[in-house]
Amino acid sequence: MRIVGLGNALTDVLARLHSDACFEAMGLLKGGMQLIDEERLLKIMAIFEGLETTLASGGSAANAVSGVTRMGVEGGFIGKIGRDAYGQFFRDDMERNGVKTSLIECDQASGCAMTLITPDGERTFGTFLGAAATLSADELAPEMFAGYDLLHIEGYLVQDEALILRAVQLAKEMGLQVSFDMASYNVVKENYAIIHTLVENYVDILFANEEEAMAYTGEEPRQAVETLARHCRIAVVKCGAHGSFVGCGDAVVEVPATPEVRIDSTGAGDLYASGFLYGLSQHCSLRMCGEIGSLLAGRVIKVIGTKMSDEIWAEIKLKVAEMIAEDRGH
Repeated sequence: MRIVGLGNALTDVLARLHSDACFEAMGLLKGGMQLIDEERLLKIMAIFEGLETTLASGGSAANAVSGVTRMGVEGGFIGKIGRDAYGQFFRDDMERNGVKTSLIECDQASGCAMTLITPDGERTFGTFLGAAATLSADELAPEMFAGYDLLHIEGYLVQDEALILRAVQLAKEMGLQVSFDMASYNVVKENYAIIHTLVENYVDILFANEEEAMAYTGEEPRQAVETLARHCRIAVVKCGAHGSFVGCGDAVVEVPATPEVRIDSTGAGDLYASGFLYGLSQHCSLRMCGEIGSLLAGRVIKVIGTKMSDEIWAEIKLKVAEMIAEDRGH
């Protein structure tokens, strides 16, 4: 199974904070994702000057596809960048991770996510979309989807209905399955109608965390996954340290989380999707797909940001191969 992602091409600028004190100065809500304009970006950048920062290619779908390619599956990414240092960094970093990029360039500044990590491991995003947000429906072409079996989309794109509808329609015309990550509870609340249209008509595999599932169904995780699984082939509701529920038809599987000490939760949901989709590509059971997702999510929260070293990936691949072999041996 070859997977192509579509999403906001963002460079994550990660900074570790020693306290929650500067959220007010930046006008950000702890634990959330807020879109910021250039003025606010400059204000945050000024605060970041006194902190140690790390750069990584980011954006939910980009993270998920990078994870899949690190596991050895062929992956691509469609997005839009500016002709600047952040844009070039994004392209290079994705390609370093083995992702084949279809990146449209423009004269606007590339998008970046100012990522604040507090001592409790919680992360807060101030996201400047820049060039990423100017990707339009008419810039998508059938050849971008050719040669892939599945399109993975992040929920943040629902803010442009024409773009996301064109993407899923092209994917279906080209014979791809569609995987959709709900992205954020406020995105679900504010864009309910278009998400409903997608889930009812186009989505085969749906990822949501418990807050997003609650915002969409009004139900607790177990009931929510049953409801969602009636509308798409596979539904996943992630519950952080409490594991996840996977639903398919009338069957629901409960998957435990991988117990790890959380340093930074950035990318946990995205890497869960990487692991789950990798499991599907290997024709694993739904339980095993969820367990691989949990393993990847559990490993990424032990590092700052979403990028793990080659050594960590080698360990993960070894562990996953053992898990699959053991599962098939039963």
